[in-house]
Amino acid sequence: MTDSDDEGSSTGEPDYHLTEDFGSTGEAGEEDDSGTRSASARTASTDAEIDREGGEHGESTESTPVLYELQDGCTVDDVEEGEVYRGTVNATVEYGAFVSLNSSVSGLVHESSITEPMEVGEDVKVRVSDVKADGDVELVPVYMHDYDVETVESTVEVASPEIEDLGEHEGSRVAVEGRVKKIRQTSGPTLFTLEDTTGTVEAAAFEAAGVRAYPEVTEGDVVEVTGEVEPHDGDLQIEARSLVVLEGDDAAAFEERVDEALLERAEPPELQPLVDSTVLQELYPELREVAQAIRRAVHEERPIVVRHHADADGIGGGVAVERAVLELVDDVNDDPDAGYHLFNRMPSKAPFYEMEDLTRDLTGALRDHERHGHPLPLLLLIDNGSTEEDIPAYEIADAYDIPVYVVDHHSPDEAVEEHVEAHVNPYRVGGDYAVTSGMICTELARLVNPDVEDEIRHVPAVCGNADRSEADAMEDYLELALREGYSSDDVEAISKALDYESFHLKYNDGRHLVDHILDVVDNTAHVDLVDRLSTQADEAFERQKSAAVPAVERKELDNGVLFCRFDVENHTQKFTFPGPGKTTGAVHDEIVEEQDRAVVTVGYGPDFCVVRGHGVEIDIPEIISELQVEVKGAAVDGGGHLVVGTVKFVQGLRERVLEAFESKVEEAPLKK
Repeated sequence: MTDSDDEGSSTGEPDYHLTEDFGSTGEAGEEDDSGTRSASARTASTDAEIDREGGEHGESTESTPVLYELQDGCTVDDVEEGEVYRGTVNATVEYGAFVSLNSSVSGLVHESSITEPMEVGEDVKVRVSDVKADGDVELVPVYMHDYDVETVESTVEVASPEIEDLGEHEGSRVAVEGRVKKIRQTSGPTLFTLEDTTGTVEAAAFEAAGVRAYPEVTEGDVVEVTGEVEPHDGDLQIEARSLVVLEGDDAAAFEERVDEALLERAEPPELQPLVDSTVLQELYPELREVAQAIRRAVHEERPIVVRHHADADGIGGGVAVERAVLELVDDVNDDPDAGYHLFNRMPSKAPFYEMEDLTRDLTGALRDHERHGHPLPLLLLIDNGSTEEDIPAYEIADAYDIPVYVVDHHSPDEAVEEHVEAHVNPYRVGGDYAVTSGMICTELARLVNPDVEDEIRHVPAVCGNADRSEADAMEDYLELALREGYSSDDVEAISKALDYESFHLKYNDGRHLVDHILDVVDNTAHVDLVDRLSTQADEAFERQKSAAVPAVERKELDNGVLFCRFDVENHTQKFTFPGPGKTTGAVHDEIVEEQDRAVVTVGYGPDFCVVRGHGVEIDIPEIISELQVEVKGAAVDGGGHLVVGTVKFVQGLRERVLEAFESKVEEAPLKK
């Protein structure tokens, strides 16, 4: 082809004076019939009369010079002395100018060859006058008006291995595709950490000492790096000759390969539940979906945030998942501290994901994203997350495209579904709260990492005991715990110790202490620790009951229910264990044991009441929905299970709400 650019006019006048002039006006030049100077008319003063026939890059005629464009991937080995190349001025110095022929080949135009200043960023044409043994390239500027353009592809055979296979190519040139995970500028080269689905490698690119190479490349870009694989500080490193950002179809093809490989790696193992349970069998398909998302996050080094209810059931479920994830992180990550910045488990005091928790989690995630480049996390909610109360937090998480996964056993609201990626809940498959979150999460942990099964096989029994589970699966889980050496008394003591310690941990995860209480890691403190904590818990319960039970008001309802209520705010010690919910539960259990009949117990405060039921078919979430309509202005809210829950309201209408709630209980049938 013939290419005319803007470096000269049709009369052949150059923009600046050049040492060598191909196809331009000169004393030896002659105009052809069209008025264009003949390419054979060259400056008579020079060695620029280059025979282009038979060169490495192909053939040309004297009448049409060739301008070569060196493609990325080419090295100095692909450059031929005497040929003319398109280049870009990348630096000027006292003794000349440096011109890049591509992203990895550059040479010096000596000041003696420059008659007019050359500016950084300027496109120029240069002849290679010499390629020295050490790879230095000497260039001379030329002017060409009419010429053919030919591209030069690398003549060096280049392999394209995956990162994990680079060891097979040590000392050889490779072309590796990867995503830029991190960029670090040293006093010498710029270091680009690349990752594909098989591993990571550093590529070192040198522009000048301490100068950022390839400033157009940013973290997250998909690139192709061409260079030699060399050992460096005990690892392999790519000495980059070129680094090109992939776009369009090339980038999409890489992303598709990564996605397919990640899905394959993240596929959970084929397992069955630890116990024979129809509910758990029905939950397994969606549970596998959650497990795959967690496993993928680990392989992508995406942080995982777990929020669980601050009771034994929530803690047990959270710890089971934590053990599985941390061991998987250790398996796939070389950084021994990776588990501390890639996984975070925190308790939630409320039985839902409240805005206070979301704010803490989000600000921490944004800080880590800004400081360390971490992706925003995957969020897993355990033993909460199923109700409309969670939706305000979900809406904020959605603004940042943070995926939310829920494993819960509270009565669910349909409105939640559109805000979460997956919602594992026994109610959604015909079960109920008796299959607890801790039970489900132990099965989830096995799907995430089956290697932890021996550590956590007793955990479901502890969780079920804490939530007074009457599920068919409970007996089987207790049998599993017995086989692991835990008696039923041991299981109850562990659940008490967890509940007691969770009160004192407040917003702390208590990772190591909780591990010892739950006995999921080797330790010598477990037996004494649980004995002392559970004893202290029993003593605390007795103190609270001794104050609360005498204050209980009892009333026989028309349907045969013994309706009991007491002021938990004024007849218990404040700010100590157990709190209002567990105190109400303890008082309720004592009344049921004494009466052996249908009982509903309500412990109320200024703007809330805690409800426990036995032997009567009430549905607390449904009652709350009805009270929202019937008691105008009370701002009724809350949630929970069928016979265990909390109702919130404005203080001024407390009595109206309590009376309306009592009426709902009186209308309910007794359990047969």
